[in-house]
Amino acid sequence: MSEVSGNTEVGASRNNPGSNIKVAIGCAAVALSMIGVAYAAVPLYRLFCQITGYGGTTQVAEQASEKILSKTINVRFDANSSQKLGWSFEPVERQITIKIGETYIANYKAQNLGTAISTGTSTFNVTPLSAGQYFNKIQCFCFTEQTLKPGESVEMPVSFYVDPEIVNDKDLDGVSTITLSYTFFPLVTEEKIKTTKLPASSKNRETGKI
Repeated sequence: MSEVSGNTEVGASRNNPGSNIKVAIGCAAVALSMIGVAYAAVPLYRLFCQITGYGGTTQVAEQASEKILSKTINVRFDANSSQKLGWSFEPVERQITIKIGETYIANYKAQNLGTAISTGTSTFNVTPLSAGQYFNKIQCFCFTEQTLKPGESVEMPVSFYVDPEIVNDKDLDGVSTITLSYTFFPLVTEEKIKTTKLPASSKNRETGKI
């Protein structure tokens, strides 16, 4: 009897496409919610890094340093761009030497090499990673999205200083150079996430196809 009952249950499941559709919709909802959580986690993680300097994330300052030391430090500028964005991106200056606490304005240059308008957003950090908590940006192109027309180029400034407190950090004794690095990526909007296509296997389940 148990064998017959088992066969009956399997047959009922196969003959009930509505059940398969509900399962597929449930799986799709979970997948999309996970994408949404990942999307929300990006700005939260960035905020955490900006507050703590974790991972070489720089700090944000509202004004210039009130203290400037006679000691100097080298700052190197690095630039990278995702191939998907189709931009050229490079620093105008490769390296400078400034006094610790001195405010400096550096420029990066970007050009849209594609045939369509595109918008990019940048990630950034400094190395050594532990120097991030002492690298203060007053103004930066990385605070906003950048939109370029085909062939358009633009110089983007970043105003910064190195906090004089860095000289009291024993872990950074002997560090003479800090590298500021940016990477541009295509802007991923919430709308794009909402229209993300489901895998083919999920679509088949929704239509009842196995």
